[in-house]
Amino acid sequence: MNRELLSACDPLREALHRTEYTADALLAMLGADAHDALGRSEPVPVRLATRDAGDLGILTRLFLLCDPCSAAEVARALRPLDLDQAVAAGLLERAGDEVRAALDLRPLDLGAGNRWVLSDLDGSMGPRTTAPEHVLGVGHASLSLLRATPTTPTGSVLDLGTGCGIQALHAAGYARSVTATDINLRALDLSAATFALNEIDVELLGGPWFEPVDGRRFDRVVANPPFVVGRGEVELTYRDSGLDLDGASELMISNVLDHLEPGGTASMLASWVHVRGEDWRSRIASWLPAHGVDAWVVQRDVADPALYVGTWMRDGGLDPRDPATAAQAEAWLSHFEAADVEGVGFGFVYLRRTDEPSDVLAEDLRHGFTDPLGGEALGYFDRLAWLRERDVLEQRFRLEPTTALERVSLPGDEGWQQVVARVHRGSGPNWQHEVDDLTAALLGGMRPDSLALNELLELLAAANGEDPDELAAAAIPLVHSLVRHGLVLPAVFPG
Repeated sequence: MNRELLSACDPLREALHRTEYTADALLAMLGADAHDALGRSEPVPVRLATRDAGDLGILTRLFLLCDPCSAAEVARALRPLDLDQAVAAGLLERAGDEVRAALDLRPLDLGAGNRWVLSDLDGSMGPRTTAPEHVLGVGHASLSLLRATPTTPTGSVLDLGTGCGIQALHAAGYARSVTATDINLRALDLSAATFALNEIDVELLGGPWFEPVDGRRFDRVVANPPFVVGRGEVELTYRDSGLDLDGASELMISNVLDHLEPGGTASMLASWVHVRGEDWRSRIASWLPAHGVDAWVVQRDVADPALYVGTWMRDGGLDPRDPATAAQAEAWLSHFEAADVEGVGFGFVYLRRTDEPSDVLAEDLRHGFTDPLGGEALGYFDRLAWLRERDVLEQRFRLEPTTALERVSLPGDEGWQQVVARVHRGSGPNWQHEVDDLTAALLGGMRPDSLALNELLELLAAANGEDPDELAAAAIPLVHSLVRHGLVLPAVFPG
C-alpha cells in the first residue's frame, strides 16, 4: 500500500475544499462551452477560461490539462499539502521551477454530492505511454455502468475489479457496506487513496476474480471486468483477462451467482463473440444454470472484427502505422478468423438469484435513450416475478402512462396507406413493438377499471368475427412481452 499517498490525502482534501475544486465549481468557472471542450480533450478553451481563476484555475490546468505549472503557484494552491510531500506521494513530478501532475485528480458528482477520483494519466491531453499496470480513469464505459446500476438502498455491495474505485465510490451512496477487489496492486493503491480522500469506508481486497471473497455473498455485485475479447494474453491489466476470446465474460456470468444472496442482483459490463452460424443469445444462455437465475442481457453494440481490434489498439496508445502494431493487429484478426468470429457484442448483463427455473432474455437495445437503466433492470425483474406467478388471462391491465400508439402511412394510389403501427414507450429504454389493428384495439381497452384479459379478448373476438381461443393463444406471449418491456402493466402494481 502506498503509505505516502495515503498520508497526503488529509491535507490534499483540505486544499481541494479550500479551492472549491469540485464538479459544480469547475462548471461555473469554465462555463458550458469550455466545459464541453474539456470533455472533448480540447485544452485551449479551458486554458483561456482559467487564466484569472486563481487557485482553482491552477489545479484545473495541473490535473485536468496536464500542463506544467509554476511550482510556487502550485504550492500556494495545494496548501496545506507540502509540495515535497506531494512529489514523494507520486501525485506530482518536478521539472525545474515547474511541476506536472503525475496522477489524474478529477472532481465528479455521482449523484450524492462531489467526489474526487485518482487514476493514472491517459493520453487525452498529450502523448503518453500506457504501462501494463495502468489504472484507467473515469471513462465512457465506467460512466455507462454507473448509469446502468440500480441505486435503491441495499445492504452489501461487491465491486469486482474496482480499478480507480469509481463503482465502489458510487455504491457507498446507496449501500450499508462496500467491498472492492482488484488483482492490480497499483489499482489497490489508487483506489485506497480515492476512498481516503473522500472519507469513504470500503473494504479493499487484492486477488483475481472472486478469489478474495471466496465463500461470501452480497446483496449486489457490480463489475466492469477486463472483458476485452482477445487472444488470451495480458498486455494491459484493466482490459485484458488472459482468457481466450470472451472467456472473461463467461467466467463472470457463470460464477457471480455463487456470491449473491437470495434475491440479490448483479450488474455487469460484458462482451461476447458472434460466431458464424451461432446465435449470440444462445451462447450467453449456455453460461447460466438451468435453475436459480433470472437474466436480462442487453446488447448495446456490435463491432466488426477490424473495427474492434483497431479501437482497442488505439486505446492502448499504439500507432497503427507502426509495423509492430500492424503485426499485432494481424495476429489478433487472424485469431478471430480461426474462431469464426464475425462480430463482437457489448452490453449490460443483469442477473438476479432466485429459487425458480431460470429465465433468460437476451435482446438488442441499440437505439438511444436517456433514462438510467439501473432502475429499469429492477423493474424488469419485478415484472418478471409477477408474470411467473399469474395467469395473464385472468388479470386486468393498464397501459404505462407514456405508452403511445403510432401509425405510419406512405402515399399510395388512393391516398395515405398505413404501412406499420407500433406502440412506443416514452420512458425508460423507449421500447417499441409493432402491432396490428386487433392488438391496438385490445390495448385500447386496458384500463385499471376494465375487464380481465380473457373477457376483453371475448369481446374483441365477437366484434371482429375471430375465434376467441386463437386470439387468446396469440395474446398470451404478446402480453408477456409488453409487460416485460413495461409498455403494459398490471392494473395494480407498485410503481
